[in-house]
Amino acid sequence: MTQRVNGTVAVFGEALVDDFGDRQVIGGAPFNVARHLAALGQDALMLTRVGLDENGARMRAEFERFGLPMAGLQVDAALPTGRVSVERHGDGGHRFTILPHQAYDAIEAEPAMAAMTAAAPATLYFGTLAQREPASRDTLARLLAATDACRYLDLNVREGQVTERCVFASLHAADIVKVNEEELQDLFGWYTHMRLPTDDMACADVRHACATLLRVFNLTGLIVTLGPRGAVYFGADGAYHATPAPSAPVQLADTVGAGDAFSAVFLLGRARGWALDATLARANEFAGAVCGIVGAVPDDHAFYRPFIDRWEP
Repeated sequence: MTQRVNGTVAVFGEALVDDFGDRQVIGGAPFNVARHLAALGQDALMLTRVGLDENGARMRAEFERFGLPMAGLQVDAALPTGRVSVERHGDGGHRFTILPHQAYDAIEAEPAMAAMTAAAPATLYFGTLAQREPASRDTLARLLAATDACRYLDLNVREGQVTERCVFASLHAADIVKVNEEELQDLFGWYTHMRLPTDDMACADVRHACATLLRVFNLTGLIVTLGPRGAVYFGADGAYHATPAPSAPVQLADTVGAGDAFSAVFLLGRARGWALDATLARANEFAGAVCGIVGAVPDDHAFYRPFIDRWEP
């Protein structure tokens, strides 16, 4: 993990708004990752599609704010910009409805291929939500087939939005996979036929099950984020790395986007040639800091400055 990879990180998938009725918050896991990477000084190409509407204009403005190349942004004249309807409950909770047939479901292959070819990325990040409909799923398949970039899969098993078949194909297409504990349990149940507790990630049974996943899907690495307990990395060579939660936790605002923040800094560390233990620790620290703000991405770029100052060689 000490070799510097360099190169652009291409990020494929949804850019959307969480619509609370009285306010709209820009999000989408891939878009969160791309914005963090750009703000931290890493070249990133966001490959997505938005509508010819007000929310699409918001997305374009966000591309401009973070300096993301417009070559990866497609505009659809018929389908709307991706939207998640959020209903507040009286108990303070929320109900999320991920709307179907959105612009990010129809990412076209030719412009995406042209943008990726020009960028020549070293890494291609993808998830599962943008694979729920054939058009974007087929485009992703073409991108994966056309590049020798490292494939980083951020598995996002959302009920009603992803099938086990899609997960299976995505795992086979990936080199490195990131999951949370619940998603790891899904993988254990589907592919190892075991339901194991994950309170002790270093125990022999869990390590054996993760080694099985690495072998079955020919992965080089499997990352498991554990929330306040840190994160662990399993390598195809038998390596096991664990990082605890930061010693000085921030005051929790919400956990929205914590996994996306982790992915962004892990990919940054890979591009910068950081040692794996340092990469995991920094990714976990940054994810914790994002939990101290409301939303997945800060409004002010000053948020990133302390991390850039400390992490630059």
